[in-house]
Amino acid sequence: MALQRSDVEKIAHLARLAVSTEELADYTRSLSDILEFVEQMDSADVAQVAPMAHPLDAVQRLREDAVRETDQRDKFQAIAPCVEEGLYLVPKVIE
Repeated sequence: MALQRSDVEKIAHLARLAVSTEELADYTRSLSDILEFVEQMDSADVAQVAPMAHPLDAVQRLREDAVRETDQRDKFQAIAPCVEEGLYLVPKVIE
């Protein structure tokens, strides 16, 4: 799929990009090459290829799900300016 100069101008306008007239030819060629490459990839037969989340068969090392800190809620709420029923009260910021 080859793009025309007017296509690139419209894309640049929609993306709010300033593209000079000297750059338009380069962008037109580059974007057309990208679209041509995508068409080539689209024509590949992938019916027998299983979907995968990652190209490598890697397993993520997970850390032990254990509590590492003690509950200090009461300590922090004791120094808070305004607390009610275990909740921090803050001033209203949106009317």
